[in-house]
Amino acid sequence: MNPEQLTVPFNVLIADDDIDDQFFFNKALKEISISTKLTTVYDGEELMMYLSENMEQLPDVLFLDINMPRKNGVECLAEIRQSKKLKHLFVVMFSTFYSRYIDYEQEMIEKVKEIGVDDFIRKPHDYGQLKQIIHKVLLRGIDKKALKEQTKLI
Repeated sequence: MNPEQLTVPFNVLIADDDIDDQFFFNKALKEISISTKLTTVYDGEELMMYLSENMEQLPDVLFLDINMPRKNGVECLAEIRQSKKLKHLFVVMFSTFYSRYIDYEQEMIEKVKEIGVDDFIRKPHDYGQLKQIIHKVLLRGIDKKALKEQTKLI
């Protein structure tokens, strides 16, 4: 399925406590040629509450920050993958990259892969790169959604 075939906006959820990151994510999303509906939550507890209250209308993709207050992204990912209703949610984890903590980052990447993350991205410092990354992830999400819908028809 290509983006033009979407009959409703692609439902995007971002869980991130950084207001600046949310602003640039939203701005980039509006500049991408894919029709989207964005919902934002600010921490892990709010994310899990949102998901439990919206089981009938889950997001098509969840961008999940690793470092958030109250419940971090790794804890949320583990809960999502343990839930029968949420385990197939397309989850992309992202985090700010600090070169001095490369070992920590590698450990986190391995941990979230073991838990079952669909993708891991670093928050780029370049706005153009951010748009490219979001666009690429959304295209993957659209493909996953199309495959899921085809499977339902069989």
